[in-house]
Amino acid sequence: MSSEVSARRDAKKLVRSPSGLRMVPEHRAFGSPFGLEEPQWVPDKECRRCMQCDAKFDFLTRKHHCRRCGKCFCDRCCSQKVPLRRMCFVDPVRQCAECALVSHKEAEFYDKQLKVLLSGATFLVTFGNSEKPETMICRLSNNQRYLFLDGDSHYEIEIVHISTVQLLTEGFPPGGGNARATGMFLQYTVPGTEGVTQLKLTAVEDANVGRRQAVAWLVAMHKAAKLLYESRDQ
Repeated sequence: MSSEVSARRDAKKLVRSPSGLRMVPEHRAFGSPFGLEEPQWVPDKECRRCMQCDAKFDFLTRKHHCRRCGKCFCDRCCSQKVPLRRMCFVDPVRQCAECALVSHKEAEFYDKQLKVLLSGATFLVTFGNSEKPETMICRLSNNQRYLFLDGDSHYEIEIVHISTVQLLTEGFPPGGGNARATGMFLQYTVPGTEGVTQLKLTAVEDANVGRRQAVAWLVAMHKAAKLLYESRDQ
C-alpha cells in the first residue's frame, strides 16, 4: 500500500453537528465500520412529555435530546454526558440513562481492546483447506477498516466483508472461569469473486508474552465483531 493511499484512508476533519463537534474521516468511504450514524432527533413539536418519566415539558422542565437515540427527555432523565466514540464526538455528549450505560460499556473497547487490535499479534494462519499454516502478524488498520496479515506474503481483508467470526476455545481453568481462547475462525467475501473465503488463526503454543498478546487480540476481535454486527443492524 502506498503512503499516499494510506494517508487518504486515515485523513480526518473536524465538523460541527447539532449534537457537538465530531472528528470524522475526510472521505466517508474510509469511515470506521464500527461507527454509528447520528440519529434523527424526535421533532420538538412531537415532544410534549419526557419519553422516560412522562414529565410534562414547560418553562421549568426543559427538554433535551439524547445524542445516541435522538429521543426527548427531561434533564433528570438525560443528565449524563458520556463519551460517544462510535459517532466520533470529540467531547462527552448528553445521553439518556439507557444509552449512557451502553456507551460506558463500549468505552472499554475503545480504551483497551482497540489498542490491542491495532498493535497486532502473531498467529499460525491457515487459508481455506490448506494443511500448511503460515506464521503471520495480524493487526487492524489505523482507520479500522482492514485486517492486515503479514508474513511471507501480505493480505488485506476488509472488515465489512467478514461474515462469520467464531472464537475457538479449549478447557476450563482450575477453580472455574472462562474457557481459554486458542484461535479464531473467520469467513469473508472478496469483492469481485463468488463464494466465501475462510481462514483460521491459531495462537502459537508457548508460555511467553507473545501467546498472552495473541489471546488478548482474539478476545478483542470477538468484541469488535459484536460491534460490527450492531452497526450493520442500525
